[in-house]
Amino acid sequence: MSFDLDGLKRAVALHGTVARVVVAETRGSVPREVGAAMLVWADGQSGTIGGGALEFEAARAARDGAMRAVRHPLGPALGQCCGGAVTLVTEVWDASSVEALAGPVVARDIEGRGETLAVRRARGHGVATFVDGWMIEPVLAPEREMWIWGAGHVGRALVEVLAPLPCLRIVWVDTDLKRFPETVPEGVTVLAAARPEVLVARAPEAAGHLVLTYSHALDLELCHRLLARGFARCGLIGSATKWARFRSRLGALGHGPEEVARIDCPIGDPALGKHPQAIAIGVAREMLAAPLALAGEKWA
Repeated sequence: MSFDLDGLKRAVALHGTVARVVVAETRGSVPREVGAAMLVWADGQSGTIGGGALEFEAARAARDGAMRAVRHPLGPALGQCCGGAVTLVTEVWDASSVEALAGPVVARDIEGRGETLAVRRARGHGVATFVDGWMIEPVLAPEREMWIWGAGHVGRALVEVLAPLPCLRIVWVDTDLKRFPETVPEGVTVLAAARPEVLVARAPEAAGHLVLTYSHALDLELCHRLLARGFARCGLIGSATKWARFRSRLGALGHGPEEVARIDCPIGDPALGKHPQAIAIGVAREMLAAPLALAGEKWA
């Protein structure tokens, strides 16, 4: 897990002072891993450190406004069945303290012990850790960029399911801003263009794509341009008949069979059904099971 600096900045901009509670150490059976975090403000919170009594008590304590590191034995102290122990670090952030954060690693002296050799070494390990009273976390840099083409029912379901994943940066494209919902998940970039296909040139070659617009003609043009542009992975919504026609038409546009076969159609897991959320769940499962960065790997 990593320090979601952009998410913290957004929360501070919306709510002012925000407490961040992060799992610093674990022992035995516990709900979440080191680095899992939640944000807490006066009348709300986001993220999770595992739910249950631990999260309830941590959120209540976070509103006191104090920085602390506290070890919680889950069974004896909170009556949870996990049986392990968790150390939580709570810190309070505002606009000035957040803006002072810089660099690929965020390191804080929680217990005021001063920097040690172990702390200096931990800075370079690239993983969240609590050492000699310091909380050290790499800043979150999304590993995958996903372009979702289309803001219809399936597009909306995909964004709802995928947006919370910390490993993704989502770009959502359609022909008009009116086609998008009034509320878009935090961190999702919305792009509207009368001719969405021209935006293909802006997508990194290492990005993934899900093509599911309202128009088969636009879907075809997007696939054509994406094959010419290059991509990590690409999925197209559609039936077997649609995909057969697309293979033929893409071949006529000059793309070889092996090249065309890199596009996955249909997307998701057909066994889950055709409901938009079922398609989104199938796509998310495949993405989590196989690295997006590996070109040519299948979603289906």
